[in-house]
Amino acid sequence: MYSFMGGGLFCAWVGTILLVVATATDHWMQYRLSGSFAHQGLWRYCLGNKCYLQTESIAYWNATRAFMILSSLCATSGIIMGILAFAQQPTFTRLSRPFSAGIMFFASTFFVLLALAIYTGVTVSFLGRRFGDWRFSWSYILGWVALLMTFFAGTRAWGWESQCPWQSGRHSRGQDDGVSPTSSLAVSQKTDSRFCQKPKEEGSAVLGSWVGSPG
Repeated sequence: MYSFMGGGLFCAWVGTILLVVATATDHWMQYRLSGSFAHQGLWRYCLGNKCYLQTESIAYWNATRAFMILSSLCATSGIIMGILAFAQQPTFTRLSRPFSAGIMFFASTFFVLLALAIYTGVTVSFLGRRFGDWRFSWSYILGWVALLMTFFAGTRAWGWESQCPWQSGRHSRGQDDGVSPTSSLAVSQKTDSRFCQKPKEEGSAVLGSWVGSPG
């Protein structure tokens, strides 16, 4: 079964949605300003029931925005690579699709970690002193949950790649490089019972064609 990659894609979908929501919403921080409740995100700040765009170009805001966007793009790219591997598409047969998906998910984790680290450091050291009554809000928390989801997606993708070499292109590469079809069949029989699908049929077909070939 596709337990490894299926779980990885699920975590990736959840993580990507959380990344988009966290980046777009205005509840990274809550505080009181002149006795009124206020909250702010990466793009807007809200006082009472009115919200205003962040027109100032502040380095830490720009860096946090950029890293959150990069994280979302990497997670989306990882999902595309994972779907190609999951669907057994023949495109890029020599490219390890699960491994590439894992790299994208870990890159997404790294970028969102940078974004959250920058925002946390500046908020605690500067904004926390400026506003006495403040706290992080749910958009910020969603960013940390998304970090965990993309990390789990990466570990799942790499775990599936190690258990299903034919999905990553290593199975076909072995045949192209002169590896005996019987050895490829033996590898398939070892690993398909728990994690993968269809290797026995493919191995049998390869073995049949090898035995039936002249010479």
